[in-house]
Amino acid sequence: MAEKELILKEKVENSGLFDFAALYGFAHSWLKDQENYGVVEEKYSEKVSGNSRDIDIEWKATKGLSDYFRVELSVKYEVRGLTDVEVEMEGSKKKMNRGKVSVEIKGTLIRDPDSKWENSPINKLMRDIYNKYIIPSRVKDMKDIVRGDVMGFKDNLKAFLDLTGKR
Repeated sequence: MAEKELILKEKVENSGLFDFAALYGFAHSWLKDQENYGVVEEKYSEKVSGNSRDIDIEWKATKGLSDYFRVELSVKYEVRGLTDVEVEMEGSKKKMNRGKVSVEIKGTLIRDPDSKWENSPINKLMRDIYNKYIIPSRVKDMKDIVRGDVMGFKDNLKAFLDLTGKR
């Protein structure tokens, strides 16, 4: 069985004006195009009450770093009280959203994702020796990559929300 280790958990929150469709598209393309993650939407639920919506979305984004290491990002969106509004920007009207959005990002490092070292007790022992004595500095480097991806994603989401909400 693959070994999973949670490396970092971060959260971005924003209340007020933002463009949810643009945020969704930006986040997806940043993961997929910029960082080469495969993104799977595991959950999408939307509750409508009156003219406001509550939306919950969960993504799993994975990227192979080598045959032995894989990064998995769990991204969870919680949108509360989302309403459509029209705002005037630079002399023209634009459709935006008002509400509260929270994005939780968990970065996990997975070792032996295909469980190649699980087929016999001797292989398990060899894997433990490999992890403990041969590649500790490489493991540290991989953890740094996971931290960097989580923080980069968080910082880009914050910048996007600041940019679209403050115009």
